[in-house]
Amino acid sequence: MPDLASSAADAMSAVSASPVLAAAPHRIGTVSLVVRDLDAVSRFYEDAIGLKVLERFSGAARLGTGSIVLLELVHDPAARRHAPREAGLFHTAFLLPSRADLGAWMAFASERRIAVHGASDHVVSEAVYLSDPEGNGIEIYADRPADQWPVTPVGYDMPSDPLDFQAVFGAEGGRRWNGFPDGGIVGHMHLQVGAIAPAETFYRDLLGFDITCRYPGGSFFGSGGYHHQIAANIWNSRNASPRKGAVTGLSCFELVARDRSVVDGAAGRLTAASVATIPLEGGFAVQDPWGTRVLLRTA
Repeated sequence: MPDLASSAADAMSAVSASPVLAAAPHRIGTVSLVVRDLDAVSRFYEDAIGLKVLERFSGAARLGTGSIVLLELVHDPAARRHAPREAGLFHTAFLLPSRADLGAWMAFASERRIAVHGASDHVVSEAVYLSDPEGNGIEIYADRPADQWPVTPVGYDMPSDPLDFQAVFGAEGGRRWNGFPDGGIVGHMHLQVGAIAPAETFYRDLLGFDITCRYPGGSFFGSGGYHHQIAANIWNSRNASPRKGAVTGLSCFELVARDRSVVDGAAGRLTAASVATIPLEGGFAVQDPWGTRVLLRTA
């Protein structure tokens, strides 16, 4: 897999979609997916999501906006197709800079008849859900202003209320969708896991996130006051085992740390818990309990 470090410095600066994320200790960098049909999946992210192909390698493509790589597609035509009840990706969540951008994308998706399979008002954000041609979940969302996020004793209230489509369509004010905008980022990763308790141990106790919300069968992890950079659920994957062998779907995702102390603190906790890490430039790689690789490093 091509090294992702070349985009890490740009990644931490590309947070105009969220002032809270701009100051947070962590944000999502590049997401890497294994795909069987590289051309079809790449074309979908170009046409439907508006990402641009920034680099092509032998057997891989890197897409994003401006100079920021948000998504890496790694071609493996022999990989086993991931099963819906396996651990791995629930969705990659692309955060747009404004509600007007979300309205413009929704109008574009309606005109193009892009299939969506859900939409929700989470109060902290408004979101639309869809999948790529190989079944990898996608969320397109825009945050509400942080001072409107409903605070609870443990974090935030994030219900799944019906989305007011007309209000969001109206917010675009005639703006046309011209591709994924500069300042748009991957706002969070939502994972399928086999059990919630070990997910909380890994992402909260070892990597250093706070739990910001709990649903039945799901936990949300945030840092720096953001509602969540990571979520984990067992809604489709209860008791799932670690993934083995070459399989499509999520290969790894990058967590870009604000400073070295974030990386060193996590590394120390992982070492104390006897969890193996692999050194990388600026940080390390580690596997969660279900085999998803997390690359934690500084910009």
